[in-house]
Amino acid sequence: MNKLRELNELIFLRNKWRSEGKRVVFTNGCFDLIHSGHIELLTSAKAQGELLIVGLNSDSSVRKIKDKGRPIVDETNRVIVLSALEMIDYIVLFEETTPEKLISALLPDVLVKGSDWAISEVVGREEVEKNGGKVMLVDLLKGFSTSNIIKNIISNYCPPDNEHEEAAD
Repeated sequence: MNKLRELNELIFLRNKWRSEGKRVVFTNGCFDLIHSGHIELLTSAKAQGELLIVGLNSDSSVRKIKDKGRPIVDETNRVIVLSALEMIDYIVLFEETTPEKLISALLPDVLVKGSDWAISEVVGREEVEKNGGKVMLVDLLKGFSTSNIIKNIISNYCPPDNEHEEAAD
């Protein structure tokens, strides 16, 4: 099941959910190569309310904020993988480098980020708190990041270019 939705649909649904007394939780990220750190963040986010919306950086957004060659997995396939995770209710793509516009439009009851952020630096925090919501920081699993996984693959499985040249001689 594809959980990708447009922002205007999610705003409509958010209003419906709130009228039913349900708490809406929002988190975001690139989710390039899904790992246990992502699962921990998403599970913790879902535990904060009844509905979890994930803001997913589009391919162009990832290219603006990450290293060369990212994303590894394109947005279509990242949506497919995230849609398979039962803790996620809906996904919304965003083109900007931050989800500020999404957060301002959705005004979730709970905004969840990883503890690598200082609470004062969390994008959308002021809007969420002004609307009566809260911001929660989730402790990250040590050593788990897509960037670290990529570096590990390169250092352990990709010989330096000069080794390829020597083998050709």
